[in-house]
Amino acid sequence: MAKTLKRGAAFAALARAMTAGARGGPSLGARIGALPRMIAATARGQYDGGLRLAMMTAATAYIVSPIDAVPEMFLTVFGLIDDAVMVTWLAGAVLAETERFLEWEARRSNVVPGHVVR
Repeated sequence: MAKTLKRGAAFAALARAMTAGARGGPSLGARIGALPRMIAATARGQYDGGLRLAMMTAATAYIVSPIDAVPEMFLTVFGLIDDAVMVTWLAGAVLAETERFLEWEARRSNVVPGHVVR
């Protein structure tokens, strides 16, 4: 239970940091809204994010799983460090991949199949 509360607080702080630190990039809402479209485009084979999505899914499963590689009960600080590293990596991966997807989506909407753009 305490682990869940700590993770919830960490996610809330991360969300505040991401919305406050936007420097002209897509907003957090745009990024979150892009996730289902990114998953669907990847499933249809249109977008090449399969491996990255699989890694993000594995990281999410590790974070929310009650089974840890380094248990907090026995190794207190070191047990929390592995979770913090995973949350940090996952946040960075989601930010980078959603930005990449939104750029791909914008370029794609400018392309008309069968027409040459000069």
